[in-house]
Amino acid sequence: MEMVGFLFATLIGITLGLVGAGGSILTITVLVYVLNISPTLSTTYSLFIVGITSFVGSIDYFRKGLVDLEKGLFFSFPAFIMVFLMRTFVMPHIPEIVYESSTLTVSKNLMVMLIFALLMIGASYSMIRSNKRPTEQISHKISYWMIFVEGILVGILTGFVGAGGGFMIIPAMVIFAKLPMKKAVGTSLLIITINSTFGAIGDFSAGIALDWYFLTKFAGFTIAGILLGGYLSKKIDGEKLKPAFGWLVLVVGCWVIVKELILQ
Repeated sequence: MEMVGFLFATLIGITLGLVGAGGSILTITVLVYVLNISPTLSTTYSLFIVGITSFVGSIDYFRKGLVDLEKGLFFSFPAFIMVFLMRTFVMPHIPEIVYESSTLTVSKNLMVMLIFALLMIGASYSMIRSNKRPTEQISHKISYWMIFVEGILVGILTGFVGAGGGFMIIPAMVIFAKLPMKKAVGTSLLIITINSTFGAIGDFSAGIALDWYFLTKFAGFTIAGILLGGYLSKKIDGEKLKPAFGWLVLVVGCWVIVKELILQ
């Protein structure tokens, strides 16, 4: 199954390169259900894998002038603080059994996967409706306050489930920061890189042991994928692919809920 997982890793990178979001969602799904890694550890692995892959992808956007450093760093500031706090002080102190009664036991892993599934469903809605959002800048002022609040929310979600939050970052960059779509995608990759880096630092400081050999291989395939995705983005409009990808994410999110609650 490891080679199947690495094949999916390449597809994850292609998705990030084309769409600019969804990498973490696919990464955690593959790590948990294809490679049988525990959900809690998968969130740590996802931060490392998606972080380094987004960094590589952002370089090409930066060279093309499609990264807004000022707005990206402004968004990242509250986000990476929340990510670091979540990974350092919150996640390690959540008990393995969150709730237990005679009829129901909720483990930490189950809670993570259920919240992750709800996040997938929310992400799918954003992606399905992506082609209905305006992609050009409009005249009224940039809402730095809303950018800051959105950064806090993304940081909390990233810290909890290990997802980069691209599906929230890109709309925020378009709607509140007034960036055109291409620049929003490039800026999103920069923000995901920063958030994931601080999340991984939080895990390291908490003493979580990582399989570096596996991570290097998996990240290598995702990097190859995002480079290929960046090349394909010149020929394919990623925005047109988002609704179809959103429906896939919706189906997988519903399947995760059924798998964890009924088929377990």
